[in-house]
Amino acid sequence: MKKLLRILGFAKPYWLFASLNILFNILSTLFSLVSFTLFIPVLNMLFQKVKVVPVAPAMNFSNAHSFGDLTKMLDFSSIQDNFNYFFGKMIVESGEKQMLMYISITIVVLFFLRNLFRYLAMFFLATVRNGVVRDLRSQLYYKALILPLGYYNEQRKGDIISRMTTDVQEVEWSIMSSLEMFFRDPIAILAYMAVLFGISPRLTIFILILLPISGLIIGQIGKSLKRTSDKGQREMGVLLSIIEETLSGLRIIKAFTAIDFANERFAKTNNHFYRLMVRLYRKRDLASPLSEFLGAVVISIVLWFGGQLVFTPGNLLDAATFLTYMVIFSQIINPAKTITQAWYNLQKGAASMDRIEQVMNEPEVIEQIPQAVSKKSFDKEIEFSHVTFAYVQEEVLKDIKLVIPKGKTIALVGPSGGGKSTMVDLMPRFYDCIKGDILIDGIPIRNMVINDLRGLMGIVSQETILFNDTVFNNIAFGMETATEEDVVAAARVANAHEFIENMPLGYQTNIGDRGTKLSGGQRQRLSIARAVLKNPPIMILDEATSALDTESERLVQQALENLMKNRTSIVIAHRLSTIQFADEIIVLQAGEIVERGSHTALIELNGVYRKLYELQSFL
Repeated sequence: MKKLLRILGFAKPYWLFASLNILFNILSTLFSLVSFTLFIPVLNMLFQKVKVVPVAPAMNFSNAHSFGDLTKMLDFSSIQDNFNYFFGKMIVESGEKQMLMYISITIVVLFFLRNLFRYLAMFFLATVRNGVVRDLRSQLYYKALILPLGYYNEQRKGDIISRMTTDVQEVEWSIMSSLEMFFRDPIAILAYMAVLFGISPRLTIFILILLPISGLIIGQIGKSLKRTSDKGQREMGVLLSIIEETLSGLRIIKAFTAIDFANERFAKTNNHFYRLMVRLYRKRDLASPLSEFLGAVVISIVLWFGGQLVFTPGNLLDAATFLTYMVIFSQIINPAKTITQAWYNLQKGAASMDRIEQVMNEPEVIEQIPQAVSKKSFDKEIEFSHVTFAYVQEEVLKDIKLVIPKGKTIALVGPSGGGKSTMVDLMPRFYDCIKGDILIDGIPIRNMVINDLRGLMGIVSQETILFNDTVFNNIAFGMETATEEDVVAAARVANAHEFIENMPLGYQTNIGDRGTKLSGGQRQRLSIARAVLKNPPIMILDEATSALDTESERLVQQALENLMKNRTSIVIAHRLSTIQFADEIIVLQAGEIVERGSHTALIELNGVYRKLYELQSFL
């Protein structure tokens, strides 16, 4: 029930549509109730099963004031006598044939209104149902955007995708599809129960004692269903992870003749998922036959108990009233059955909602303070002040002290695992240092507006991140005001304009998933063009040429030189020949700065840098 209330919390913006749904459900139930309570006594009089009352009887009210005596406040027999008098008079005045025609027309009108209001209730619920799911999906996607990168280091991408797709879909089908039942059927049951209370309080109290017993049985099976559903959704996440990894690593799978191995691994997981889903659907499909059987048991017991009241001396309940009672009570069975089905669906969807909430409740870690400083320009320097960082326990950076003046180019070099990429990841706050501070113009970056901080920086990484879109949209990514002239100018600076012009649709050519229709050098130059268009004062270049051939490297290196003009640049490079122009080279080893200086000074120092340089020269 808590999960249902959590979902209904998303329905607050749609309260008007929800209110209209409830209103039309009430009207639909009212006309349904009238259609059953009206025609049985009228037809009984019409076919002379009940005598017409010749004189209008008085309405008898009691003086009861307590809720327990509510059913005694109006004498039900006086209502029935007045009803018989009114319609009996119509039969006498109009004749049986004319009255039968009136009844037929009234039946058509009542059922038309009943179904019209039922449709209108579903019409307005559609907005609530789909709006809630849309908002839930949007919030989950936004949460995925703002979660720190470290969160994804600990999670399977396939499992995250599963939560954003299959789990949200499960909420839509299992919970949202049940909202109509939760809004409509309880209203119908309450209305029918109120009438039944008026007819026979004793028999109705007996039913209220009987129904919770069947509900308890159904609830126990529902808990088991939730546990199985939770396992199934987790297994679906594993399946999607395997699929995602397979598609990403298909080249390696083929190259290492591991097709059978990959297929067997997938088949094992797929079979486990199959067995879980068989159990899940068997439990879920038990809802309808079980509720129908329990309904038949309840009706049989009520028929037996009500019959005892009819046959008991003292006229506790007459046969005609008991017949009406049973007809109305039979109408409770279907709403109760659908509520049972909805309860099963709710338990199944609750497991998906739990998985969604696990993501929604993850701490953001990289948070913006309430009084964050807005800073749109870079004026003086970047300072690493005693910066220490660790991903888990072992420190990756240790007490880093470094000042980068505006307009200077700083190169970070050293063995793999030395902490170079971690240093530049700390600058845009992809992670936060555990000790010390990074300051821009004397302001700690923790105290800055995050979007302003990242707006000061452009990043070109070794792994080019492009999207399945046009060349134009990839270069103008995140810059809605960029014009075609701006994009072309950025492409020219990045040495990309020539190959773009030769593409089938020029700047409107789709480049495929992650830019697979382009070569490595072309992808990198598009990435550089994107950074040029952003025109940030600080550039971060993370091994931007390490994966390129000689010709592509020459073109990209020229583009990078164009990009770094009049900017502060931090360059990570394994190819030391590409950073000899840097104003200062920082040598990192095991998370510490072990050497610093110009290329010439470091060669003369005859230390770590010179060994790396001579090794590359020899190779």
